[in-house]
Amino acid sequence: MVAAPTLETITLEASRVEQIRKCDLCWGDWIVIRTRNSVYTLRMLDDELFAVSGGWFDRQELSPHSVGVNGCTWGGSAIKQDIIAAPGLCLEFGNRVMTSRIRQVQVLRTEAAPSVH
Repeated sequence: MVAAPTLETITLEASRVEQIRKCDLCWGDWIVIRTRNSVYTLRMLDDELFAVSGGWFDRQELSPHSVGVNGCTWGGSAIKQDIIAAPGLCLEFGNRVMTSRIRQVQVLRTEAAPSVH
């Protein structure tokens, strides 16, 4: 049997993981997340809400679905709430749907609209 990771191990791993933090995203940014089993696309609608397509949402015929992101887990109940995605972790949506382990993340930035003078 494999022992569950300790809080110390999780804390150390959290500081090393390559991650996309919620605070680094802007309205309209797209995030493409490839997991072990699916591909998800998320478009940031505001600080707490994303339009999500792919994976479970496609299978339930809900895409695109407006939902929050709780954060990422190591597969258990410890959650890192300030991030959207990190390779090796599982993404948990606001409706409690959890993805398989993330393999790849890509952020597509929305260009700022030109200012009108």
